[in-house]
Amino acid sequence: MKLTYHGHSVVLIEANDKRIIIDPFIRGNGSTTLNVEELKVDVILLTHGHNDHVGDTVELAKKNHALVVAPFELATYLAWQGVNVHPMHIGGAYQFDFGKVKLTPAFHGSAYEEVTTKTIVYTGMPAGILFSAEGKTIYHAGDTALFSDMKMIGERNNIDVAFLPIGDNFTMGPEDAATAALWLNAKTVVPIHFNTFPVIEQDPHAFVASLQNGIDGKVLASGETLEV
Repeated sequence: MKLTYHGHSVVLIEANDKRIIIDPFIRGNGSTTLNVEELKVDVILLTHGHNDHVGDTVELAKKNHALVVAPFELATYLAWQGVNVHPMHIGGAYQFDFGKVKLTPAFHGSAYEEVTTKTIVYTGMPAGILFSAEGKTIYHAGDTALFSDMKMIGERNNIDVAFLPIGDNFTMGPEDAATAALWLNAKTVVPIHFNTFPVIEQDPHAFVASLQNGIDGKVLASGETLEV
């Protein structure tokens, strides 16, 4: 399985001959070199409905005839825009041909801003994602605060890589994310959701250095790939 980080919370997974992208915020993401017109994906996984996570989902899904997997209300909103969706909800899992997806809790908000009409569209509860394929399990926490059920997620799942937000202000900061890493007991922890905007500027190397109990932290530059 190949995992490539593309800035903010964007993670591209290559597994079972499929290309699966999580939270494809590309236009407006100064940390990525991805090009919407050229990007090929088979599946889009969404954690919640904020614009910096839904990103370019509609265009990518239509251009690639890709399946979008998202929490129910967000999936419904996207289906109304002509996108092929598979709705799920927190605690539910589904075995797809490309891998198994399970949505976990996340403590955050979830709404899409229609800027032209100054309308906020409620898109259900936010989620994290447990993705399993090729004998490996990936945890993408989405946008979230630290919460104690991360201990249970770690106890019940053999997590190979955990992608954790460290930006603070909107999500966990580095200190809380380090605690999350300890509770999740993942083999490798990768920081995400930092430095995209001034208000979430952080030092990811300092975060990795703060990890305890022998946790392997890895800072991925945008476009860098990790193989598991």
